[in-house]
Amino acid sequence: MQRRQFLTLASLLAIGAFGGSRLLAQGVDVEAILHDPAAPMAGNPKGDVTVVAFLDYNCPFCKKAAPDLERAVKEDGRIRLVYKDWPILTEASVYGAQMALAAKYQGGYDKVHHALMAIPGRGVSKEQMAVAVRASGVDIDRLNADLKAHAGEISTLLKRNLAQAESIGLQGTPTYLIGPFRTSTLDYAGFKEAFAEARRRQAAE
Repeated sequence: MQRRQFLTLASLLAIGAFGGSRLLAQGVDVEAILHDPAAPMAGNPKGDVTVVAFLDYNCPFCKKAAPDLERAVKEDGRIRLVYKDWPILTEASVYGAQMALAAKYQGGYDKVHHALMAIPGRGVSKEQMAVAVRASGVDIDRLNADLKAHAGEISTLLKRNLAQAESIGLQGTPTYLIGPFRTSTLDYAGFKEAFAEARRRQAAE
């Protein structure tokens, strides 16, 4: 049963469910994780359950789960999805995250994110990522310009994501914070169950 994979964040954050404001060990609070204005977001911005996804573009488990997560979020209609680019596996992972975040400035994060997640395998090179980004439909000239113009902001966001992941003891990708729970790789049914369990917990509080 998928529910057995869920770990409550109460033990990790020492504040119970998400929504508290107590500072975490390294100075990153729950509000910062949930509502970083620089973090890309999908789904329903007014959703009743927030999912925070820590991902790496060279993570095969992230890629496997991505279509199921997207489908579950779309069908549910009440999920607020926050992406945390956390490139911890390879140098190319950092490049991919930088490209996706640069695309955000032209409203193209989703296009690049999906293109990079669709590349099979775990040893994806910068060159393969560049080809996928070009084929995604974004304005590549503007992306490169934004990558240069916003290099500092992108680097700061990636460092902030890393600090947030470390502050709650995350060990690898993918990691999903779903309401008051933390879990790893799930399939479509698992995501649906996690959403339902998060709502059950919220209703009980």
